[in-house]
Amino acid sequence: MAADPQRGPKREMSLERIVDAAVQIADADGLGAVSMAAVAARLGYTTMSLYRYVSAKEDLIQLMQEEATGLPPESVREADGWRAGLVTAYRASVQVYLEHPWILDIPITGSPVTPNSAAFMDVMLDALADTPLTEDERLAAVLQVTGQARWYGTILAAYSRQARERGMSPEEISAYEDQLFASLITAEEYPALRRAVDAGVFRSEADPFRFGLDRTLDGIAAYIAERESGAAPVPSATWLEPAPAGVADDKRYREARKAVREAEKALRAARRLERQALTEARQRAARARRDA
Repeated sequence: MAADPQRGPKREMSLERIVDAAVQIADADGLGAVSMAAVAARLGYTTMSLYRYVSAKEDLIQLMQEEATGLPPESVREADGWRAGLVTAYRASVQVYLEHPWILDIPITGSPVTPNSAAFMDVMLDALADTPLTEDERLAAVLQVTGQARWYGTILAAYSRQARERGMSPEEISAYEDQLFASLITAEEYPALRRAVDAGVFRSEADPFRFGLDRTLDGIAAYIAERESGAAPVPSATWLEPAPAGVADDKRYREARKAVREAEKALRAARRLERQALTEARQRAARARRDA
């Protein structure tokens, strides 16, 4: 860290000022607008002077994420019970994404290793400390909640960006999407989705993300109840196995995967024709009954 600001009209540069300036740029114009040159210009210094404090842009972005994330609110630890604690942390995480949506553009490279990110995981794990869940199960529950918060933040940030760019309210965007789906989704090709559109799901005020979170927590609560009654932990199986080293680059493997995708595409087309033929057959049968 730099020393205390020196006397004079221009304050001495510091790591904190660099990070604050970078966060302000990202908040206003997105992560893509952040560069060492842009930050230096905002502070009134040369680009090279920043490298005395930050060795690379990647390091700056990590510091920006840490600053924007902040510490989890004390209300998480003060919540009454594990469920309320996880919901409070979920809301706090979503709020971070709303205030700093550019965080969602930072690639995930592994588990959080910065103090504030780790603090969020710590308070959520602590909320589950008095449950009979194993440490693996507690982490799995936390990952479920944080994953849903990130997905919710992604959607909300996208809608907020659309609202700014189009000058539309959230209600107007929902109405536009409803009209778009109603014009593009046919009962012949997408019967289930068409029923949902006709039912007004895109105009509904219900929060599907809160519904998903509540059902996830219901499932965890039911599992905790089973464990409290004496049931043993349920071992988790791995569903997806990564391809062995070198397989993904194998020519025959790539050709086989391409053939599978083409077969799946042909199957979807055949099912679409089947649905169209069924619809036409029903229409002919209905006309025959009317003419009889």
